[in-house]
Amino acid sequence: MSPFRHRPLSAAAVLAVAALLATAAPAAQAEPVARTAAAAAPDIPLANVKAHLTQLQSIATANGGNRAHGRTGYKASVDYVKAKLDAAGYTTALQQFTSGGATGYNLVADWPGGDPNQVLMAGAHLDSVTSGAGINDNGSGSAAVLETALAVSRAQLTPDKHLRFAWWGAEELGLVGSKYYVNNLASTERAKLAGYLNFDMIGSPNAGYFVYDDDPVIEQTFKNYFAGLSVPTEIETEGDGRSDHAPFKSAGVPVGGLFTGASNTKSSAQAQKWGGTAGQAFDRCYHSSCDTTANIDDTALNRNSDAVAHAIWTLSAGTVTPPTGTVFSNATDVAVPDNGAAVTSPVAVTGRTGNAPSALKVGVDIKHTYRGDLVVDLLAPDGTAYRLKNSSGSDSADNVIATYTVNASAETADGTWRLQVRDVAAQDTGYIDSWQLTF
Repeated sequence: MSPFRHRPLSAAAVLAVAALLATAAPAAQAEPVARTAAAAAPDIPLANVKAHLTQLQSIATANGGNRAHGRTGYKASVDYVKAKLDAAGYTTALQQFTSGGATGYNLVADWPGGDPNQVLMAGAHLDSVTSGAGINDNGSGSAAVLETALAVSRAQLTPDKHLRFAWWGAEELGLVGSKYYVNNLASTERAKLAGYLNFDMIGSPNAGYFVYDDDPVIEQTFKNYFAGLSVPTEIETEGDGRSDHAPFKSAGVPVGGLFTGASNTKSSAQAQKWGGTAGQAFDRCYHSSCDTTANIDDTALNRNSDAVAHAIWTLSAGTVTPPTGTVFSNATDVAVPDNGAAVTSPVAVTGRTGNAPSALKVGVDIKHTYRGDLVVDLLAPDGTAYRLKNSSGSDSADNVIATYTVNASAETADGTWRLQVRDVAAQDTGYIDSWQLTF
C-alpha cells in the first residue's frame, strides 16, 4: 500500500498504449449466455496462493531483495504472472509508462466473453518498496487475484459481464501505474467499467478484516461473504485513498475492496473480535525488509482469497440491483451487555421532506453468539418503537443479519432514528456491527 495520497505522474507517450488497449479490447458476443442463477464460487486453494508468494519471494531474493518499480525484480514478477495467465487462455497486454526516469509496467488480462459494455475489473499492485520483498504488501493481493483469475479459467466461467484483471506498477510511488491506466483510458471505455475491486494487503500477520465502503453493492457483497463465515468486519479507513482504487473512484467508477491492516495498531476490541495481539500493528513489517513469506497470516489470506472469488463470481453474474433511494447508516460498533439494559445506535436522517415511507427498509447487522437472546426495535425520532425481532429461547443461531420492512408513514422522516437492542438472557454476548435505513 502506498504511503502517499497524491503524486504527480511522469510524462509518457500514450499513442502506443492506446493502440495496445484497442487491440486487447474484448470482442462482442453474438449472444450473451443465459443463466437462471449465478454459479457458486469455488474454494481458492490456499496452497496455490502461497505457491505464488513463494515465487515472488524467490524473485525478490534473486534480484537484490525487492520487486520495486524500475528494478529487475519487478519485471520478473510481471513476467511470472503474465506467463501463468497466457497459459490459462487470457489475452494479456503490458502497458508501459515512465516514472522517476525508469520504465514501469501494468499487466492487464482479459477473459474472453461477457458483455463488453459491462466490464468488471479486479486488481492489485505488484510492486514492492525498495526495502523488502513486499510479500504482504502486496504479494498477498497480487497472488489472490492471480489465483482467482486461474480459477476462472479452470471453471471455464461464462460470466454475464466481461472480466478484466490487472496488476499495477509503481503503486508505492503514488499510484502511478493505476493513474496512468485510468488517465489513458478513453472516456467511452471508462463508461464500460461496471466496477473495480482492489486488493492491497490481505494477509497481515495481526490481521483485521476491513471492507471498503465506497460502493454499497460491492461493500455488501463482501460483508455478506464474511457474515456467512461469522467473521465480523469493519469499514476500511487506514488506507482510504492510498491504493489503486482511488483513480477509478475519481473517474466515477464504482469501487470496493478488502484490507487486513498496515501500520495502525489493533485495539483491544478488535483483538477480542478477530484474535491477534492488541496494542500491536496489524503488520509490524509494513514497508520493511521483514515483509517476507514469514509475514503472512494463513487464515486471513485464505478467507480473503475466497472472498475475492466470491465477489468475482457474484458481481459478474447478471445485473446486481443497488439499493434504491437514499441510504443513511451507522457502522460504529455498540456493545450489547449480557442480560442487561437496552443499548441504541443512532442514525441522523437529513434532507428528507415529509414523512418516512410505508416500506422503510431497515438493514441490521448484529453479531451475537445466541441471537434468540435479542429483542430488536427501531425507534423513530419521536420515540415510537417498531418491533423488528422478538427474543426466542429456541433460536440458537449466531448473529442477526437481515433487512426488515417497516410501515413508518406516520413518522416525520428527518430526525434521529435509533436501533435499540436488548439482550434478555444470560451467557451470550455481542454487539451492533452496523445498520442502515433506506428511504
